[in-house]
Formats: sequence, structure tokens, C-alpha cells
Amino acid sequence: MIARNMLPLWFIPVLLSVILSAASQIMLKIGVSTPAVQAGISSGVGLPLLRAVLTSPLVIIGFASFGLSAIVWLSVLARLDVSQAYPCVALGILLTSLMGHLLLGESLPPLRIAGIATIMIGVIVTGLG
Repeated sequence: MIARNMLPLWFIPVLLSVILSAASQIMLKIGVSTPAVQAGISSGVGLPLLRAVLTSPLVIIGFASFGLSAIVWLSVLARLDVSQAYPCVALGILLTSLMGHLLLGESLPPLRIAGIATIMIGVIVTGLG
């Protein structure tokens, strides 16, 4: 017997896409914070920056994760109305903020938490509609 409170099957690729996207942001943040990439950034736009980015494993993995997220998202768009699917992308705000806090030590002041909670309420209301 299937429990009534189980998540619908369409939510699995939504969640996978959002998790991949959020993880990519953290990998990109860590990748661009390395001394080599920072040196490339400080040199301005051009070959040094491109070289630094293309030789940073975390930047490359972050871009790959973001690309995979987009591919998974295509399967979501094939199944759902965009007006139902797209608000779920906002879950990435929650996940990215939590990962930034837990993994990078970034602050989550009360006003930011209130904003994230407001967004999550909007996601829930939109998902129910």
C-alpha cells in the first residue's frame, strides 16, 4: 500500500536538479577562492583568467554539475507545467544558503532566514496550486 504523504514521482528529478545546482554553486565558490583562480581574476579578463578557471578542478566539476542539473531540469519541464516546476527552483536558495553556512561558514542573519522562509512558503503555496 502506498502512503498518502509520499512525494509525487515528479519531485525526484526536481529535487535532483536543485541539489546539483546548489552543489555546483558551492563548488564554484570554493574553486574561485583558490589562490590560482584569484590570481587569474586579479589579472583581469583574458588568457590568465581563462587558464586559471580551466585548470581548477572544482570550477570544472562545478560547471559539470550545473550542466547536469540543466539536463535533469529538461526532464522536469517535459513533465510539468513551467508555472508549477519553476517555483521549485527556489528550493536552491534554501539549499545553497544552508550549504554555504555549513560548509563555508557563511553567516545566516535573522533577516536572511526570514527571507528564505518567505520564499519557501511561496514554493509550497505554488506547489499546492
